Amino acid sequence: MSRSVLVTGGNRGIGRAIAEAFLAQGDKVAVTTRNGGAPEGALDVRCDITDPDAVEAAFAQVEEAHGPVEVLVANAGVTKDTLLLRMSEDDWNTVIETNLTGTFRVAKRASKGMLRQRKGRLIFISSVVGLLGSAGQVNYAASKAGLVGMARSLARELGSRSITANVVAPGFVETDMTAVLTDDQQAKIKDQVPLGRYASPDEIAAAVTWLAGDGAAYVTGAVIPVDGGLGMGH
Repeated sequence: MSRSVLVTGGNRGIGRAIAEAFLAQGDKVAVTTRNGGAPEGALDVRCDITDPDAVEAAFAQVEEAHGPVEVLVANAGVTKDTLLLRMSEDDWNTVIETNLTGTFRVAKRASKGMLRQRKGRLIFISSVVGLLGSAGQVNYAASKAGLVGMARSLARELGSRSITANVVAPGFVETDMTAVLTDDQQAKIKDQVPLGRYASPDEIAAAVTWLAGDGAAYVTGAVIPVDGGLGMGH
């Protein structure tokens, strides 16, 4: 049956691939964007997840169009990379507020409807950086590591209502962000990856749709690395 799916940050890169994968399955898909550009067939919901009122309005719009959210994919995120001693309070706060607190907001709001339905899937898009760390990304790594604790706590809180909470941790992915790297930088990255290449956004989406599907009904509190072996499960 067609489900109500919400993907935050679904207008480009990994989020767009995830939204398109659910659309291909016949699901009713809504995506949050700040400036538009949702995939064809998806409901384009303008929302800044750092604004609590905007999050509430976005869910009201999705629920009116598609019904209560049954699958939430919390993907929206930002980076403000710099070394620790150069990192400003704003650099820290912006990343934490978007990646971690914004995800808390959408997960809390989605959970209300899921509890009433006694079913639901919460899927958080983290990063291999949140597990391994990365110089120059203290803020980003902290925010992505925080999603693991959030998901596992929610798995314990909500599991009795048949709501699962899981994390997908991508490694390096072919997106606009990696396309700007030089050939030398890309070669050095690929040398660290046992499979010797980047992931495609579709490979991340495949892990997400699996977690949302019937085959993963007994999987909760898990971290699924899709990183070509870079993190070796850590």
